Amino acid sequence: MTAVEVAVHERATLGEGPTWDSREQRLIWVDILGSRVHTYDPATGRRTVMVTEQHVGAAKPREGGGLVVNLRDGVGVYDGIDGFRWLHRELVPGRRGNDAAVAPDGALWFGTMRYDEAAGGGTLSRLAPDGTARTVLDSVAVSNGIGWSPDGRLMYYVDSPTRSIDVFDIGDDQLSVDRRQLAAVDDGLPDGLAVDADGCVWVALWDGGAVHRYTPDGTLDRVLELPVLRPTACAFGGADLTDLYITTARKGLEAPHPLSGSVLVVPGAGKGLPQPAFAG
Repeated sequence: MTAVEVAVHERATLGEGPTWDSREQRLIWVDILGSRVHTYDPATGRRTVMVTEQHVGAAKPREGGGLVVNLRDGVGVYDGIDGFRWLHRELVPGRRGNDAAVAPDGALWFGTMRYDEAAGGGTLSRLAPDGTARTVLDSVAVSNGIGWSPDGRLMYYVDSPTRSIDVFDIGDDQLSVDRRQLAAVDDGLPDGLAVDADGCVWVALWDGGAVHRYTPDGTLDRVLELPVLRPTACAFGGADLTDLYITTARKGLEAPHPLSGSVLVVPGAGKGLPQPAFAG
């Protein structure tokens, strides 16, 4: 049985979006509804917490330093010098930013969703390093996991209520075409995902209490059972990118497990891919 350990004891309402920052050798993750960006250095145990002025769906490292964040009203940067500035604002009442990921070319793909999770109320967009934003998908319900194959030619994507993990071909112009299903999920809702060095897709299952790994042909080949009902996302980290970090949530649970809201880790779970920093 695979050992599941606790990396960070926390009571996050909606822990999400773990990302390994290779430059700083630290894990970055957010508590969306707590409006907090957390960092954790597993080598020293050092933690930091930054409070954001809006609900924060995701936070990713930036090549120029600081973090790019997907907030309620759009995408912005905390650069540690000038404080906060907006890169792209899109104010839609009743909607917020959700999961995001940086593509191999340094662009940020960022999702939105309505607070009431109404079908068709969210989007998936791409923010280029030059600041140009384009909506790639509209009529999304809960935009979630995003990741790329090792060669960068495939993009994996989750709109959670569909219970489907989908895959796109990515053309030279970065337009996504030929959307198709990689796998259907029956045990819970697919949420955040990570792609490993073998091209397999690891997906956290909200209300499923597990992380599933799917091979590039969509075959379920590994199940990590967890002590919490609502894992939200996963990412490979550590010096060798072999440890799988898993964020979790307490939101909506009448009697949450004591570890709900904490960050879990499965040491030696596999081999991850280095994650690029946002180039904007």
